Formats: sequence, structure tokens, C-alpha cells
Amino acid sequence: MKKLLFTLFIFALGVNVQAQEEGLTAGKQVPSVKLMDMDGNEVNTAELGFDGPVVISFWATWCSPCKRELNTINEVYVDWQEETGVTLVAVSIDDQKTKNSVPLYVNGKGWEYLVLMDPNGDFKRAMGVNNVPHTFLIDENGVIVYSHNNYAPGDEEKLYQEILKLKGTN
Repeated sequence: MKKLLFTLFIFALGVNVQAQEEGLTAGKQVPSVKLMDMDGNEVNTAELGFDGPVVISFWATWCSPCKRELNTINEVYVDWQEETGVTLVAVSIDDQKTKNSVPLYVNGKGWEYLVLMDPNGDFKRAMGVNNVPHTFLIDENGVIVYSHNNYAPGDEEKLYQEILKLKGTN
């Protein structure tokens, strides 16, 4: 009996640690932070136009897994948009030293995403992001319904399945 209880305790502890690593903040509203897009226009993060699902992906030009994730999603993004109405917002956490690299990289890759600049990390802190890549799925009410930290090949398919669940098409 003690072994069973110990095993259950360890399992529960592992699930809790995984939830903390994933940054699960499900049920919370997207905070209101003013950021700039690549053209210098101010965008309020709480007013991203939640007509359908919104994916918010925190990334940086110096982060290889971030770029792999966003480049992989870029390959299927048009199909995702047509099927689900999803919008992707890529939030660069590049600081004052590296933020000038963002437009060069984004334009060179032909990303059709809205790219916002968070050089001071205000939105990053408000969303509880500790490291990148960190991806959130937001519903039409501006509520976080899914969160994932890091990237491995295939994670984009998990994200797509979560989008489909949200849309009720899965």
C-alpha cells in the first residue's frame, strides 16, 4: 500500500512539474500591453481581434528552436487559416541590440504573421514566459486555452490539434 501511495505521489508531483514547465496559464485573459509592430504602429495585446483562434508565439532571432517552429508553421499556415480561421502573432523578445535583425529575418523568410516587438520584455513578463519558444493558443474571448514551451518536430501538429479542438472540428 505504501508503494502504491508513493507511486501516486511521485506521479502527481511529475504532472505538477510538467504543468509548471509548460507554463499552463489556461483560463487567464491575455493581458493588455502596448507593443509595436515592425512598421512602428502601436498594438494593444488585449485587442488582437479575437475573431477566431489566435496563436501567440514568443521567439527571438538568436533562438534556433523558435525559428524552426515558426518556419515549420509557415509552411502550413495558409491551410490552417483556411480551415480554422487561426491568426498567428509572433512576438519577438529581441532586445535593443538585436531588434533590428527582426525585420530582416521575417521578410527574408516571407512570414505572413503579425510580428510584434517586445524589446523590454513587458508582454513576456505579463504572460509568464521564462524562455522561448513559448506558444499560447487564445480563444475568441481572449482566454488562454493552451500553452507550450520549447519546440520539437511534431509540436506544430499538437498545436494544430488544439486549434481543431477549439474550433470543434476534431
